[in-house]
Amino acid sequence: MRPFKALLISESKLSLRGMDMVIFAICMPVVVLIVLGVIFGNKPAFEGAEYSFVDQSFGAVATIAICAGGVMGLPLVISEYRSRKILKRFKVTPTSPALILAVQVVNYALYSIVSLILVFATAALFFDYQLQGSWLHFLGAYLLIMLSMFSIGVMVGVLAPNPKIAGVIASLLYFPMLIFSGTTLPYEVMPAAMQKIADVLPLTQGIKLLKAASLGLPLDIVLLPIIIMITVAIVCTAIALRFFKWE
Repeated sequence: MRPFKALLISESKLSLRGMDMVIFAICMPVVVLIVLGVIFGNKPAFEGAEYSFVDQSFGAVATIAICAGGVMGLPLVISEYRSRKILKRFKVTPTSPALILAVQVVNYALYSIVSLILVFATAALFFDYQLQGSWLHFLGAYLLIMLSMFSIGVMVGVLAPNPKIAGVIASLLYFPMLIFSGTTLPYEVMPAAMQKIADVLPLTQGIKLLKAASLGLPLDIVLLPIIIMITVAIVCTAIALRFFKWE
C-alpha cells in the first residue's frame, strides 16, 4: 500500500504541474455546461420532452473529464514513461505493471470525480438542476464509463511504440468522441446521419446510459450500452495487461 500511495502522490504532483488536466478535465466541462445553459437554458431538450437541455446535458458534460483523462492523458503518460526508460527503472523494484497502471488510472479518476462535483455544483447553483434519477444508478453508470474509457487509454498507451504514435491514436479517438458522442454538442440536436456516426463510438453508448440514470428512465432500455461498456472494459484491460512492456 505504501508504494502505491507514494507513487500516486508523485504522479499527481507531476500532473498538476502540467496544467493540461486542470484545463481540459476541470475547467472545460464547467465552461461547456455554462455555454449550453446560456444558449438553451431550461428549454425542452426536444419537442415534447419533459426535461430541459441542462437536465439532458448534465451527464454528458460530466464525461468530458473521463474522456480527457482516459482517452488522451493515459496513453501519452504510459507511452512517454516507457520511451524515457522510466518504466525500465521500475523493473528492478518490487513495483508491478498492474501497480503502475493502477496509479495512473486512480490519478485520472480523481480528476473525473472533482470535475463531476464542480459540474453538478454549477448546474445546481446557476440552472436549478436536480438529479431526477437515482444517485446510486448514476454513480454506477459513471464508474462503468470511467472503467471503459480508461481501459481504452491504457491499451493505447501499452500498444503504441512511441509517444508520437500514442498521441496520434489518442487524438483520433479523443476528438471524435468529444465532438460526436454528445459531450459538447447534444446528441438530440444532431442530424440523423451524424447520430448514426455517433452511435458507433463507445462513449456515445456510455452517455446514453448516464442520461437514463440521471433522468430516472428505465435502465432496461439501455441494456445494450451496459453490455458494450462492460465488454470494452474487459477486452481492453486484458489486452493492456497481456502486452505490457517495460521498454
